[in-house]
Amino acid sequence: MTSSTTTQTRSRVIIRFAGDSGDGMQLTGDRFTADTAALGNDLSTLPNFPAEIRAPQGTLPGVSSFQLHFADHDVLTPGDAPDVLVAMNPAALKANLDEVPRGATIIVNTDEFSKRNLAKVGWQTSPVEDGTLDSWHVHAVPLTSITVEALAAHDSLTRKEKERAKNMFALGLLSWMYSRSISGTEEFLAAKFGAKPDILAANLEALRAGWNYGETTEDFAVTYEVAPARTPAGTYRNITGNTALALGLVAAAHRAGRPLVLGSYPITPASDILHALSSMKRLGVTTIQAEDEIAGIGIALGASFGGAIGVTTTSGPGVALKSETIGLAVSLELPLVIVDVQRGGPSTGLPTKTEQADLLQAMYGRNGESPVPIVAPQTPADCFDAALEAVRIATTYRTPVFLLSDGYLANGSEPWRIPEIADLPDLTVELASKPNGTDAKGAETFHPYLRDPDTLARPWAVPGTPGLEHRIGGIEKADITGNISYDPDNHDFMTRTRQQKVDGIANTAGELEVDDPSGSARVLVVGWGSTYGPIAAAVRAARESGAQVAHAQLRHLNPFPRNTGEVLRAYDRVIVPEMNLGQLAMLLRAKYLVDVRSHTSVRGLPFTTSELADVIDSAVKEVTQ
Repeated sequence: MTSSTTTQTRSRVIIRFAGDSGDGMQLTGDRFTADTAALGNDLSTLPNFPAEIRAPQGTLPGVSSFQLHFADHDVLTPGDAPDVLVAMNPAALKANLDEVPRGATIIVNTDEFSKRNLAKVGWQTSPVEDGTLDSWHVHAVPLTSITVEALAAHDSLTRKEKERAKNMFALGLLSWMYSRSISGTEEFLAAKFGAKPDILAANLEALRAGWNYGETTEDFAVTYEVAPARTPAGTYRNITGNTALALGLVAAAHRAGRPLVLGSYPITPASDILHALSSMKRLGVTTIQAEDEIAGIGIALGASFGGAIGVTTTSGPGVALKSETIGLAVSLELPLVIVDVQRGGPSTGLPTKTEQADLLQAMYGRNGESPVPIVAPQTPADCFDAALEAVRIATTYRTPVFLLSDGYLANGSEPWRIPEIADLPDLTVELASKPNGTDAKGAETFHPYLRDPDTLARPWAVPGTPGLEHRIGGIEKADITGNISYDPDNHDFMTRTRQQKVDGIANTAGELEVDDPSGSARVLVVGWGSTYGPIAAAVRAARESGAQVAHAQLRHLNPFPRNTGEVLRAYDRVIVPEMNLGQLAMLLRAKYLVDVRSHTSVRGLPFTTSELADVIDSAVKEVTQ
C-alpha cells in the first residue's frame, strides 16, 4: 500500500454492483458477499435482475444489480440506498442514480460511455463530463480497457473474452477498498474454471489487477475497514433463502425418519430449491423434474401416499395449476408441503421481483371448504426453520401445508449459524402397522379415518402393508370407514372436522410474541414473511428517536396464534405493512374486528426502512396528540 493511502473505520457499508445482465454482477456480488461473510461481518443482500433472458445490451430493461449491506453489528435489511455504486455502463448508472444519496461514491466504467450507449438511455452527453455527477464523489475508471491491457499476454483469448473479466477487475478493486481478502474468490475461480486454464488464468489476473490498481492509483487515497460483528459462538455460513429451505426440508425428513421426494416444475424464483435438492441423493432425497406443474404436485402427493415426505415447489402461477390436487390432498388427509416462492403478479407478472400477494390464494384458492395451514419464514436463514415447521405440521396433522416464501427471501442471503442435529426437533412419524378396528362381523379391519383424539389426524398407512387396504380418491369419505359417502350429515361432519383439525394446530404452534421492551407502547406494527427486516429496522429507528413502538411478526398465518386477538386489542393503533394491497390486514379485520391500518407496496421491491419509519412516526403522533 502506498504511503499516501489512509485507512478509515466504518460501522456499516452498503455497496451496489450494477451493469448489463451479461456483465456478471450477480457473480461479483456473490463473491464479495462470500469474502465479507468470511471476515465475520453481519450482512444482508438484495439481488435484482431482469426477467428477460437477455435484454438488448446496454438498455435499461437489461440492468442487473446486486446490493450488499455489511456491518459490525446486527444487519436487518440490505439497506435503503447504496453508499457506493459501481456502474458498468450508462444504463446501470441511469437506472440507479436516483437511489444514490448525494455525496456517496460512484465508480463508473468510462469505457462504456460511448455516444451509442448514451443514446440507448436517452443521454446526449456523458454525465461523467457534463456536471450531472458533481454532487457525488466520482471515480471515473476505464475498467474495460484496463482489464484488456492487464490481459495483453493472454494471446489465446479474444478481446471479447478478455473484456468479460472486467467484473473480476471491479471485484478486486472493491475488495482492496474495503479490506476484503481475495483468496476465497481465487479458490472459487480455480474450482469453477479448473478445466479451462486460459479462462482461469485471465480471471485470476484480472482480479489481482483490480487489487493492484487500488494500491497504485492516486485516485483511491482511502481504504475502509468494517470490524466483524459480535455473534454467538458457532459455525456459520452465508446462505440464501432457497438453499436454507432446501436444507430445512432434508433435515426435517431426516428427523421424521422418512424419505424426501420433490416433484417440481422449474419456475422463477423457486427453481434453485430443485437445483439444491437434486444434489442431495446421498441423503435420501429423490427429485423429479416433472413436465408441468400439475404433474409435479401429483408426484409429490403420490409420494406422500407411499409414505414419503412429499414436497412440491413453485410460485403463484404454479399454485393456480396445483389447486385441484391440493384439494385432493385435503380430502385424502395426507402430509404434503407446497412451497410457494411468491413473485409479482398477476399472470406471469414480474417473475424476478418480489411480492406477498399469494396469501389469499393460499388461504382460499380451492373449491369447497378446503382449509390448509400456512407458514411464512421471515429471513433467508429462517427458511430452514420454517421448512422444519411445515413438515412438522404436515406429518403431525396429516394435511397439506403451504410454506410462503418470496423472491426477496429466496435470492437474498445472510449468515446462518449451522445447528447441531441433536438440537433439531424430533419429528418421528409413526405409520399405521396393524388393523385399528373391527367390522360388522367382529373381524379385525382398518379404519382409515379413525382419528387421533388430540390432533384429529387420520392414520398414515403405507400401501402394501398387509391388512391396511383402504379406498382413496377425491369423492367425500365416510367418517371412520373412508367409504364413499353422499350423506349430507356426514359431509357436514367431515367438513367441520377438517376445519377443526387445522384450527387445532394453534395448540402446538406457540403464541404470537410481541417485542415491546417498554411495555407502554400504544402503536403495534404487525408483519408477516419478509417484511420482518424492514419493520424491525424501522422500529429500531423509531425507538432510537424516543418513540415507544411494539412489533409482532406472524409465522403462522393459518391458523393464527391463539393470542392474536388479545395482542391486537392491547394497542391503540395497529399497522400492517405488506407487499400486496392489504391481504393480511383484511383477514385480521374480519376475524378480530380490530381497526387494522394497512400500509402496502407492490413495486416488486422490499420496503425501505425510512419509508416504514415515517409510517410509524405518523402513527405515534396520532395516538399521542
